[in-house]
Amino acid sequence: MAGFGLPNFGQLTEAFRKAQQIQQDAQKLQDELDAMELEGRSTDGRVSVWLSGNQLPLKVRVDPALLSESHGVVETTMLEALKNAYEVSTSTMKERMDTLTGGLDLNLPGLGG
Repeated sequence: MAGFGLPNFGQLTEAFRKAQQIQQDAQKLQDELDAMELEGRSTDGRVSVWLSGNQLPLKVRVDPALLSESHGVVETTMLEALKNAYEVSTSTMKERMDTLTGGLDLNLPGLGG
């Protein structure tokens, strides 16, 4: 009665072991991403924004001379830095996830996959 397309016990045990290892590796990756400080800058370099690898805002640096500019220039410059930091953070996360999954396309939300 064996043979209904079910894996044998050894294959099942190995699959569970692999799943557990992936879960442990994913937690380690999560911790690494949380600990990262990734910098994004405005095109003129007057604003820097740091995010974690999980897109958590960490800090902002603004050149004091920028604050004498018009409100619109300040907003645009800060937005450029934030967008750049987000791009750096998401691409770093995707790269690390690709390494973890061996490049498999898991189509995870938020990773652009």
